[in-house]
Amino acid sequence: MSRVHKKGGDSDHGFDRYEYYQKSVQSAETDVEFYRDTYKDLRGKLPITFREDFCGTFALSCEWVKLHKEFKAIGVDLDPDPLVYGQERYLSLLTKDQQSRLSILQKDVLSPHLPKADLIVAANFSYFVFKTRVRMKEYFARAKKSLNRDGVFIIDCFGGSLCQDGNEESTKHKKFTYYWEQVDFDPITHRAHFYIHFKPNGKKKVERVFSYDWRMWTIPELRDILEEVGFKKTTVYWEGTKRDGTGDGVFTSTNVGEACLSWIAYIVAS
Repeated sequence: MSRVHKKGGDSDHGFDRYEYYQKSVQSAETDVEFYRDTYKDLRGKLPITFREDFCGTFALSCEWVKLHKEFKAIGVDLDPDPLVYGQERYLSLLTKDQQSRLSILQKDVLSPHLPKADLIVAANFSYFVFKTRVRMKEYFARAKKSLNRDGVFIIDCFGGSLCQDGNEESTKHKKFTYYWEQVDFDPITHRAHFYIHFKPNGKKKVERVFSYDWRMWTIPELRDILEEVGFKKTTVYWEGTKRDGTGDGVFTSTNVGEACLSWIAYIVAS
């Protein structure tokens, strides 16, 4: 499993945790293309306004405004630390025109009266922070209310038998190794804890750079709640696999999944 988001722990002086995260986890350029193309396939037109909930360093929003000269983006996150980082490291790289089409809000995604959008995305499983059905339903309802006419809401999710036990995976990159650790899993509450660690080449492993306390939601649960709040249709986009069994990053709509040890999917609500 390799796509997660947000909150971090302590790190060594000079260790840029967000840079390591971006290099090992995010694929913002291709993600926004998937969102755009999926909306266009559903609605027959381009989405103009994109809202990135739980945006962190708002890398998706930055990539969105690069896609088209009319595209606008709104990033929403409660944590000031990644927002400041994104403003210093990502926003500054955009042209003045692109910057003018991007707005960042330090707010709770459950706040009333958030800006409306054609397309709202909650990526990197960050909404798993909602551990009760009541709270998840509240969030989905607010997202539904924030959509413009013909709006689409996209969330990603993950699961599989490997995600129901403690384990650690490692991925070797050019200058460092990335570690994704699942500490535990409670079958009664479906609550689980995760950590991301990094080990720069030739240096000591930096432990618990990012930490997560999530409920492992299932696709049927999420689809049921989405339909309850008023979405007329939900579609699952399942990730394909390479010959070695790992994900290939290509997501296709389907009615039948695979009993994989670990899987990633999108749920598109319209």
